[in-house]
Order: sequence, then structure tokens, then C-alpha cells
Amino acid sequence: MPDQEESNHGESVLRVAVPLPLRQSYDYLPPADANLTGFRPGCRIPGCRIRVPFGRRKLVGFVLETADRSRIGRDQLKPATALIDSRPLFNPELFELLHWSADYYHHPIGEVLAAAMPALLRQGKPLHEEVTFWSATAGPESLSGRARRQRQLLEFIAESERVTRAELIDAGFSPTLLRQLLDKGLVRERTQPAPTPSAFTPLQPGSRERPEPNEEQIAAIAKFRAAGGGFRSALVNGVTGSGKTEVYMRLMEDELAAGRQCLVLVPEIGLTPQTIDRFRQRFALPLAVFHSGLNDSERLQAWRQAHDGSAAILIGTRSAIFTPMARPGLIVVDEEHDTSFKQQEGFRYSARDLAVMRARKENIGVVLGSATPSLESFQNAEAGRFLRLELPHRAGGSAPARLRTLDIANEHIPGGLSELALTKIAQHLEAGNQTLVFINRRGFAPILHCPLCGWMAQCENCSAYMTVHAQPPCQRCHHCDSTQPVPNLCPVCRQNELSTSGFGTQQLEAFLQREFPATPVLRIDRDSTRGKGKFRKLLAEVDQGEPAILIGTQMLAKGHHFPGITLAVIVNADGGLFSPDFRGQEQMAQVIVQVAGRAGRGSGRPGEVLVQTRHGDHRTLGKIINSTWSEFARHILDERRAAGMPPFSHLCLIRAEAADRDAALSFLRRARRGIEAFGHEKQVHFTGPMPAPMEKRQSRYRMHLLLRCANRPALHTVLGVLVARLDELSAPGDLRWHIDVDPIDLL
Repeated sequence: MPDQEESNHGESVLRVAVPLPLRQSYDYLPPADANLTGFRPGCRIPGCRIRVPFGRRKLVGFVLETADRSRIGRDQLKPATALIDSRPLFNPELFELLHWSADYYHHPIGEVLAAAMPALLRQGKPLHEEVTFWSATAGPESLSGRARRQRQLLEFIAESERVTRAELIDAGFSPTLLRQLLDKGLVRERTQPAPTPSAFTPLQPGSRERPEPNEEQIAAIAKFRAAGGGFRSALVNGVTGSGKTEVYMRLMEDELAAGRQCLVLVPEIGLTPQTIDRFRQRFALPLAVFHSGLNDSERLQAWRQAHDGSAAILIGTRSAIFTPMARPGLIVVDEEHDTSFKQQEGFRYSARDLAVMRARKENIGVVLGSATPSLESFQNAEAGRFLRLELPHRAGGSAPARLRTLDIANEHIPGGLSELALTKIAQHLEAGNQTLVFINRRGFAPILHCPLCGWMAQCENCSAYMTVHAQPPCQRCHHCDSTQPVPNLCPVCRQNELSTSGFGTQQLEAFLQREFPATPVLRIDRDSTRGKGKFRKLLAEVDQGEPAILIGTQMLAKGHHFPGITLAVIVNADGGLFSPDFRGQEQMAQVIVQVAGRAGRGSGRPGEVLVQTRHGDHRTLGKIINSTWSEFARHILDERRAAGMPPFSHLCLIRAEAADRDAALSFLRRARRGIEAFGHEKQVHFTGPMPAPMEKRQSRYRMHLLLRCANRPALHTVLGVLVARLDELSAPGDLRWHIDVDPIDLL
């Protein structure tokens, strides 16, 4: 174990991390049948997978290092079962990034390494595909004349020297026949790795037509190129429709022409097929895609193509940040502000932040892009740590959409839309255009209640109300996904007066279908797009350009180009004004600006955006409507600076959850008491422990302990002590705790 004195065994010892929530590594001897000279200290096996006995189980672990000493006695060391890889899966720079990630996010290294590779590799499948073939060990004369088909097969194998399964089937021989020869020992089966594909052919100039960049795009491209080679990071701060993707592609051309690979991270690849199509149309080069819709074999195949360099462009969601590149050239993070780049379970990393760190370690460029940059990235550009590449105008000469608020504080809106909003929708449809109604609420209505006794339908498992769904009819919790039938009577007063409050996408869909019976109403949310291909089918209908009304959630707020939309109506836009999360106003503003960017993108079609609100005189809402994003960001940054909140300080959230509320609270109280004095020495401020804003979720109570410090190294010093303290504390068996460095969600 780590605390025991090291002993010298006279032969190499392997330090192995296992994919379990354990923070230490374990020492093993090399496999019994291994060539020990290949395991000398300092050799190139760190990063290789290895099978090891662990208790009663066999696990696929990861070699961290080789050493000539162990931390335990020789008689306690077990030999590893087998070394799976002959070479490390990750290059030294990426392997170093994974170690850095484990330290920075205070997460067990074994789980970090496991999270960085496809499931089949975690299970021990070879990196390279294997080919099985058969060769003859005896001549056809060894068979009697009655075994005619066996003799024919043996002659075929002997003449060919070695044959594959596909060749046998093509020649008309069955697997059963082959098995008969194997059982008689007349043929031998062998397996070897398939040939490694060659690297992609570098991009040839003029291989595809491309649009001419405008002056702002040319300036942005030139500024990035002028920064030279090696590591450089840039923020492309461009309004919606300004042509940020064209800047990405031009910079990618430089790398692809030199034979270097490009990694593009997007928030939700399954929701933005237009992005994939644009890259396929632009570059006549092999492209690998990574997202949750792939099966395990497809994920492994894409990973192989990236690893061996046969894929030129890699496009994926957050986990793709760990994809190896044989010849790394450029990393692009599109919509860098999107919260989906932060992993919320297990290893809680930020793919955006790791993209910058990976580019630094691999000495390449990284480009972050957004019309509404996160305040962290915006401040990095303000401070000169990022190059600022600005695109303040829309490409193609289209004017930005005009925003205005609709104050509905004193208006009765039974359908969810004001009279003026309905009038505007009718006008835009009559002009042959499309309209977008944005509401970030799925279902029919967010609340079912009894107006007589005040009962409200709440989830039994969570501190949340049940959402009423009309298709299919039920109540559903959007946090634990539990469902219940919609009752006919109030369960408290037994009266038949139940009513709903608020609006969801399904209710708006039904209302607009009644109001505009001659116009297609297309609802796009996670419920309507569950089936395979449904989302693409809906997008194809929109792309036809015929008058239509789109109703959607955040799925429609990013990455889409709908030239037919000239009006966007934002319903319930002001929910973030009073959020308990300090990022609530920033995220609300990002949604409003991103949705507004969907309107008026077509040439000669001016856009209009109506923001329905019950707080029309709120200062923050006025700033969003009447300012540029840069002006709004500086306003919020001033408030953050005064409050000592990120990006002017650094946070870590410790969460504990258990079936017993007091057990979780007591656990964090003991942890805080154990390090409070040391934390205050380092000027770390503690808040809590206290119940989370959503105290109960999935039948478990959730408690928070928040740490804040202006100095990042000091915070991590305290975290190291706190994590050790948490590991030592006794806790109920069902209690779980985790650490979230740089949390994006405090709820």
C-alpha cells in the first residue's frame, strides 16, 4: 500500500490503476510468461492496458509506471495476467493530460483513464482489428475418398496457403465443414492484427468550392495565423449568422493541407446534423463522428480511425476531447458557452477547459467560438490570455433581428401567447415566412393543482412538481422520469376541479393548431424526436421553406440555420432573473440572444423577436435587449467582480446524498470541521453544508458544501486535504459523495 516502505525485488514492478473509485495505484509483477526485459523501469508501457487479478475479479487496468521497487512485500505481490497492448493507447502528451485531469478534478485516475476510451477497449478488446485465417497442416491424401467435400476444402486451403472466413464462404464452403477439419487437426487457426490503415492524404487546394470570406472573416483568420505556430488560444466572438464556421474551416484547411488532424467539439451532435453535413460537403476527406447515438462497435471504429490517423476530421460531443490524434493540428470548440460541455456525473470535467489544456500540452492551436461566450472565456479574452477574433456583423449583409419586449404582467393569456404575438405570427405567415415559438418547457403544463384546497401534484421521489403530458396522458417528473396517471379527482378534497398552471410545448402546439388550422405546426423537443430519424425528418420539413410554425425548446436554440424564419417569440423568457444560481441571468441572456439569432437569417428577410415577460422594467432584461453581448458581459462581470464570484474566484462544490437527510448533512459538517481552520489559513471561504436548492432527487436527500477562493492553487491545496478527510470519514453504506470542481450547476 502507498504508506508502506518500498522493497527492492530485483525486477520490474508495475504500478497499475484500476477502473474503480479508488485513489491509489496497485503494484503487480509482470505477467508470468512475459519477457522481463520489456518491463524495465522507464520503458514505454505506461498507458498500456493490462489484465490483473483484483480480489475475486479480473479487471482491465492501466499501467501508470514501471519501478524497481514495490510498496509492499514481495510475497504479497501478484503477477498480472496479461499485457493487452504492445504500445500505449495515448501519446505522452494526452497521457499527461489525463493525469493532470485526475489531479485537477480530484478524481481517481483509473476512472479517468476508463472514461477516456470506448467501452470495448475498457473491456479489453484489442485496439486494432484482428483477422482470423486458416492454413493446412496436412495434404488432401490424409482424408479418405468418402470425405469428398472435406478433401475439396483442404485442397483449397493448401493451395491458398492461408484463407479467411470470407474467402471460404465465397468459395462455397460452410463453417461446419471447416470445424470438421479443425477437429481432425488437418488445419490450423491463427489470428493476427489487421494492417493499420495509412494516414489520410493531405487536403489538396481547390478540392471543393468554398465561399469567399468577408472582410471581418479575413481579419479574424489573419490574426490567428499571425500568432504563429505552436500553442495559441482564440475566442471567436461573432454574432449569430456572422460566419464563425467559415473561420473554423479556413483555419482547419491550413492544418489539413499539412496532413494534421482537426478535432471539432459541438454541444449535442445528435441535435445538429446540419453541422456534420456542412463539414462533409466542404472537405473531401475522411471524417469520424463521436456521439451517444453510436453503438459500441461504431465508437471503437471511429476511435481507431482517429488513433491511426486515417480520419482527418474528428467531430464529437464532450467525451471526444480524449480522442487520440496521430498528428494533432487544431481543436475547435463550437458554442463554447454551452453547459453540456460540462460532465455532470462521475468524472465531472469540462471539455471546453480541457480543450485549452490539451492544446497547450500538444503545442497546437485551439479556437473557442460563440455568439454569447461564457463569462470565463470572455474575461480571458479581456485579459489578453485569449486572442479575440470579432465578427460583429452578420455575413451576407442581413441585418440583425430587432428585439422588443412584450410586458404581459396585466394580460390574460389563456393560450400562452399574447394577442400581439398572435397578430405578429399571422402577419409573418401571410408574408410566406416561418415563425419560431420558443419555450423551454416540455409537456403540456408544468403544474397540476386544485384551486379549491391548494393541493399541487408533487413527485414522491424529488423536490419537484409533476409535469402534465398530453401525449401520452400522464404526469411525469423530469428529474427522475417517474410517471403517474392524471387523477380525475383531487386526492385531498376529492373535488373534480383540478386545473393546470403554466404552459409547455404540447399545450402551445394544440393552441396554435386551433388558431392556425391551415398552417403546419411542428413541435421539436425531446419527446417528439425520440424515434430514430424523426429529428432529421422534422428539419427536412422546415428546410422546404414553406410557411410553418415551429415550437421548440433549447434543441432549436443552437447550431441551426433556418433562412425562412423571420419571427421568433420567446415565452417565459424571464425565468432566469430570479434564479438561485448566480449564473441564472447569464444563461437566460444566452438563450434569448441565441434564439433571436434564428430569426432573419435569410437574405432580404428582416427578423423580428418578441420577448414575452412579466418583468418588462427589469434592468437586466433591458440590458439584454438594448446592448451587444460584449456590453452585457462587461456589465455582469462588474457585478461578479464586486461579489467575488467566478471568473474572479474559483469554486468547488462538495455534494453528499443519502436516503437519510440528517446523515448527509452530518457527514459534510464533520468534513468541514476537520479542515475549517486549515481552509481559513488559505483564505478559502466555506458556505454550508446546507440543503441543495433541489433538496430531494430520486428518493435521496442532497446536501452541498461550497468552497470559494480567489487563488486557484490555494483552493486545490485545501481540496486535497478535504478529499483525504472525506475518504477517512465513516459514513452510512448508502451515502454517496462527489466533488465538482468549477461547477456549472449549483442546483
